[in-house]
Amino acid sequence: MIDDSDPIPTDNRWTQTSARLIAALDLPTQPVGVWLLRPADDPAPFAGFDATASLRFCQALMRARRGEAVLVQPARLACPAAARAFGFRALPPALESGEALVGFGIVSDAATGRTMFEGMPRIAPGRLAAVAAAPLAAAPRSPDVIVVEGPPEALMWLALADLNRAEGVRRHGDTAVLQATCVDATIVPYLEQRLNFSLGCYGCREATDLGPEETVLGFPAEHLDALVDALERLRTTAIPRSRAKKPCEALVRARPSAGNRAP
Repeated sequence: MIDDSDPIPTDNRWTQTSARLIAALDLPTQPVGVWLLRPADDPAPFAGFDATASLRFCQALMRARRGEAVLVQPARLACPAAARAFGFRALPPALESGEALVGFGIVSDAATGRTMFEGMPRIAPGRLAAVAAAPLAAAPRSPDVIVVEGPPEALMWLALADLNRAEGVRRHGDTAVLQATCVDATIVPYLEQRLNFSLGCYGCREATDLGPEETVLGFPAEHLDALVDALERLRTTAIPRSRAKKPCEALVRARPSAGNRAP
């Protein structure tokens, strides 16, 4: 866990903005900063990150949203699909053909799995040297992407904040219901510079503590201030009003109870 003894320099701006985001949405865990590190990037800001574990990317996010800072180098990225998505190595033949997805019970036809991987957004090989994840509050420098895992209702408000930021232009969720954290919530926001949301996937739900009552989205870090400002405006009226459910309660009160209904 990150505490005052950890040698991770932080910028108070990220600490404050993370606290505002958590408060605006009542998030149960921390929003996560993600860095897609190029070979020429200075590694010094990440010297205090744990680089010892072999992890899937979704597991790095799990650790980060619960307070840890993690650096995952190519050889230690345990998920072959994520490794291909970040440009670290090619897909194993069984995944590329779709046969492995048939074996997992995800699809019934290998061609379906093959098409899923063919259409998967990814970063070109050799562009990245590592990926890092940490609680946004402990960010040593500006992240590339911010990933939030939590209740769908809370993430809905974040999507609405993004709609406000975009002046009413419809938002789009792009998913193959596979690689929800590495591709849907990280690579798509990074490559397309937009918020993207997902319902999760087989892999992240199997490999992490993401609950059935939770899902995930990601957005470029440069949008954070505008999103938090919009959320705080929503928090003044729209969020509490929606959560109060007064029209629902009025309908329930107006309906006769089962015991009082006429035969």
